[in-house]
Amino acid sequence: MRRRPFIPTDGRRGISLRQVAPNAVTAMALCFGLTGVRYAMAGAWEMAVVLVIVAGVLDGLDGRIARLLRGESRFGAELDSLSDSIAFGVTPALIMYLWSLQYLPRFGWVIALAHALTCALRLARFNARIDVDDQPHKLAGYLTGVPAPAGAGLVFVPLYAWFVTGEQIFREWYVVAPWTAFIAFLMISNIATFSWKALRLRRRIRLEAIAVAGLLAAAMVTALWQTLLFISLLYLAMVPFGVASYRKARRADPAAA
Repeated sequence: MRRRPFIPTDGRRGISLRQVAPNAVTAMALCFGLTGVRYAMAGAWEMAVVLVIVAGVLDGLDGRIARLLRGESRFGAELDSLSDSIAFGVTPALIMYLWSLQYLPRFGWVIALAHALTCALRLARFNARIDVDDQPHKLAGYLTGVPAPAGAGLVFVPLYAWFVTGEQIFREWYVVAPWTAFIAFLMISNIATFSWKALRLRRRIRLEAIAVAGLLAAAMVTALWQTLLFISLLYLAMVPFGVASYRKARRADPAAA
């Protein structure tokens, strides 16, 4: 059954004024992310990665702005998916190919395509199930697989290590290719990963959590690549705990999970 097009409450077709701001932020994320390819082609690897990170920050803001302004729409959801596919799928794939994977005979481009393809498939799966009630992970407050922005950040781990140490081994295709394939698998996998809803802080450590967030922000200013490398490895270390936590939640509440 085809969906009816979105029609504002005033009877006019199109995008209302309150929907412009979140969609503009989404468009900015797309442009920032895709501009990273331009810098990668010039060999400015740090700027290329920074632009993708900025796109990730903007991607985290657009949905919140939409909810704050009550500007959610089907148009915004579709634009957000297209932006994510380009900024966190196509751009990281091209950056990793130009940086390292082009030196892998025959299969370098295939590995790069795997990241872009699995990112697109993940987003397509999300869109196809956006109105489906039977989503065990979502009902329990978890995500299915690694989200696209996190996947983009994780695939850059060899780059972070290269920036920090200067060691050429992190740029070798036999290191980068398996890592890129592994992150592609995580994005399209069915494993349960933590979302913000699944994370519950105890009252006695909330002030400490705020302090840690502030210190991480300061660390990103003073030691960006070391901090991103730490955050990425910490996120990967939390994946098994997310799987175990979901299983525990499922046993505790079979109806919800």
